[in-house]
Amino acid sequence: MLSMLLAHLAAALLGPWLVRTMGRNAFYPLALVPAGSAIWLATIDPRALAAAPVEVSVPWIPAFGVDLALRLDPLSWVMALIATGIGAIVLLYCARYFSDTEPGLGRFAGVLTAFAGAMLGLVLADDAMVLFTFWELTTVFSYLLIGHYQDKQASRRAAMNALVSTTAGGLSMLVGLLMMASSAGSMRLSDIVADPMWAQADPFLITAMLLVLVGALSKSAIVPTHFWLPGAMAAPTPVSAYLHAAAMVKAGVYLILRSAPALSHLEAISILLAVLGAATMLLGGWRALRQTDIKLLLAYGTVSQLGFLTAISGLATEDAVLAGISMLLAHAVFKAPLFMVVGIIDKKFGTRDLRVLQDVGRVAPVVALIGTVSAASMAAIPPLFGFVAKEALYSALWYGETWHRILLIALVAGSVLTVAYSWRFVKGAFGPAPGAPPLPRPTIPVLFWAPPAAVAVLSIALVAVLGPLEEVLRGVSAGLPPSEEGIHLVVLPHLGVPLLASAVTLGTGALLASRMRWLNTLQKRVSPQRWAREELQDWLDAERLFRKLMRATDLLAIAVTPLFQRGSLPYTLGTMLLVLIALVGPVALVGAPVPDNLVLMQHPIELLVLPVVALAAIGAARSRRRLRAVFLISVTGYGIALLFLVAGAPDVATTQVLVETAMTVVLVLVLRRLPLHFSRRPLRIGAWGRWGIAISTAVVLCGAVLYAADARSTDPLGPSLIEPAYEIGGGHNVVNVALVDARVWDTMGEISVLLVVATGVASLIFVTRREQGISRVRDLSERPSIWRRRADPALPQNALDFDARPDEVAGGNRWRTWLSAGLTLAPERRMVILEVVTRIAFPMTMMFSLYLLMAGHNHPGGGFAGGLVAGLALALRYIAGGRYELSEAMPVQAGFVLGTGMAIAVAAGVLPLLFGGTIFATATPVVDVPLLGELHFPSALLFDLGVYLVVVGVMLDFLRSLGAQIDQHQEADLDAR
Repeated sequence: MLSMLLAHLAAALLGPWLVRTMGRNAFYPLALVPAGSAIWLATIDPRALAAAPVEVSVPWIPAFGVDLALRLDPLSWVMALIATGIGAIVLLYCARYFSDTEPGLGRFAGVLTAFAGAMLGLVLADDAMVLFTFWELTTVFSYLLIGHYQDKQASRRAAMNALVSTTAGGLSMLVGLLMMASSAGSMRLSDIVADPMWAQADPFLITAMLLVLVGALSKSAIVPTHFWLPGAMAAPTPVSAYLHAAAMVKAGVYLILRSAPALSHLEAISILLAVLGAATMLLGGWRALRQTDIKLLLAYGTVSQLGFLTAISGLATEDAVLAGISMLLAHAVFKAPLFMVVGIIDKKFGTRDLRVLQDVGRVAPVVALIGTVSAASMAAIPPLFGFVAKEALYSALWYGETWHRILLIALVAGSVLTVAYSWRFVKGAFGPAPGAPPLPRPTIPVLFWAPPAAVAVLSIALVAVLGPLEEVLRGVSAGLPPSEEGIHLVVLPHLGVPLLASAVTLGTGALLASRMRWLNTLQKRVSPQRWAREELQDWLDAERLFRKLMRATDLLAIAVTPLFQRGSLPYTLGTMLLVLIALVGPVALVGAPVPDNLVLMQHPIELLVLPVVALAAIGAARSRRRLRAVFLISVTGYGIALLFLVAGAPDVATTQVLVETAMTVVLVLVLRRLPLHFSRRPLRIGAWGRWGIAISTAVVLCGAVLYAADARSTDPLGPSLIEPAYEIGGGHNVVNVALVDARVWDTMGEISVLLVVATGVASLIFVTRREQGISRVRDLSERPSIWRRRADPALPQNALDFDARPDEVAGGNRWRTWLSAGLTLAPERRMVILEVVTRIAFPMTMMFSLYLLMAGHNHPGGGFAGGLVAGLALALRYIAGGRYELSEAMPVQAGFVLGTGMAIAVAAGVLPLLFGGTIFATATPVVDVPLLGELHFPSALLFDLGVYLVVVGVMLDFLRSLGAQIDQHQEADLDAR
């Protein structure tokens, strides 16, 4: 199962490249991935899964009991088969739906394939956090797919509506899942829903279930969040065919079915689901009858059908779940081809308006046959599978409890509307349109109509295997409360009320379809737009109410934000510190006055260091010159590093010194474009206020640290890590082993943040392209004017000559420099001593950085420290020789270094999986090298190398954006003068 998800991930990453190489035909190889998954699933006997589900579990976050747990049981088998099978068909359909010139086709191919993988992961997930992860991935991917046409406002708005609505529900679901997991003592969904605690559910559990169902209902577009689904029609039609038939909107129904063992004990919640589902079915069907766009008609039909599925699935009885999963399967096999038929009509006839579609059935009889059969199954006309599923549903309700029969009346009314809009679709899409102009008579290739035909034929074929199919689907409902009279999937039902209900549905629906003109008049008369005031219309229309809520949120943000975010850094920082003081100060005042185990001093050197640090901090706060403040702040940092060293933490001290040095370099680069002095503060009250905030913050933070240290209730972990660090991690340096092995996920998060910071620096400082060409010295034809001389004193001609050609071309008397790009600087800007020192120190510093990288597992150092040393070496080259010298030292893009480092770090985590291990599993191979003896190469060294490159990339990005680009701006300023 894990291999299926990895295959979808790989295909999604390859999708854009395949489209660039093969054009729209790239969808054919991409379809092989979900098709292969569907074939593998089809080889598994689902009846055996009921007794022995297939489970795969890989430790993910063991400290919190979170595993990458996947479970294949009858329910997930059915849902996965739908997601992969129809996913493969939709990808095949895309190959003829799009043209090679479709904008963003490569991105679309990758996202759609990833979306199919996310849906597959969602239905296979057995861990609550894994389920939530895939749940939100489907939300993000659907947002990208719905907003595919980025130049259309309707697409952007529809994508945002779907994102906000489903994300809010997803966060609610997360809270509910965590509450359930806490009560059940397990993160596994299979354990949570089967726990005996539901038999005597308390308000805590009921609240948790309601929160989970909020996520399910918003995902499946149930009232009042139904409005986002019709808006999603702004997406390309293949997205609609997949999203509506097999993917995202079915996720909510799936979660309700998955929760059935727990819901069977919560009748009140079942009633709530039945009411919301019936209301959604009636509303969706009523709105579908008003649509003239056949795609929008089907969208509202999907809303109606989702309400139908929610109402029956929420009953959580054996018969209801069997009928619900049957109806879900029927909906998948008739709704996907209907949308694909609409896509064919739209592409070949240029319109989806049923008022102007003229005799499409005569021009394209095969397409009309596919659409008619699928619409007939949607209307539950016998002997199609849609009729079989709906008859089973009616039977489950009639033979259920008393209130189930009341629900049956509402669902029959909704089904009448289904019959009416199904006929409206068939007549409008394929029948004559009196008064409409003639349409073109295009040729429809076989490969265009074959995918919907392959799915539509299942509405007929499934009827031939009802016996085995019922046996498979009963595995989904096994263990739920049985009904007095069990139902069956049959094409010829017994005489009774359910069959009568089906006859009433078809007869009344046909009558309603024949009185469509009268129905349209009735709808206009009862529409709130006719009789309600504007304010009341906002409350009756869910989409308008949602937009009103979003506008109110924007207005509230506009009103509140200026109170705290005024564009003033001192004001913003002061506000944050005041909140900190207000929250922590009172707690500290009511606590113990001084910890009993307070140690005033560990080493006499603290008596010298602490006053220096304090005076430097006060001096930095009082300094009027920015550069002086930067150097004084650096003094505080170096002082703290000395305290770390005294306390016996050489690793932390080394890192502190290197970070402080790098920050000083970066700040000095920034200061070149800032005024020399800070702005004056004329009001003394402002100065006293700032001093008060600063001193209060210092007191609060110091007190909080003291109390936190005094609150220790267990022994420190440090001593217990020494032995495991060597035995498991293969290193004597406990700090480094912890960072790149035991706490590797923390470090992965930190380097990810570094990558994001580096990516944003250039865009925050300069609105330019992220990656620009690197100018090398050999590419220069004449001496560039970098940092020009203000005057032209008499200088030797050879000091002004610039010749980057090799010696055999330029001659032996060419002026030589210590650095490769030394002559790119104006003579008076050069420092020969600095160039000599840099020439000698740079290779030694780089070797030292590699030593720190390689030795960090056993001695002070590591990838982070080594990367900082390498970055400082590059800074030295830049300071000594300018931006061309930086290009000579590192002639690659910063983004390439960052990406390579992150890729290596990720590979260090993934590679153990290929050898049967776990993510970031530890291994320490020993290699016997002549002369050197046995050398140990811990696997964490690969991750440390990734950290090293990420840090080097960050420093290179800072030097390029804050150094080289500022140089260019200053040179442009000189040109302007």
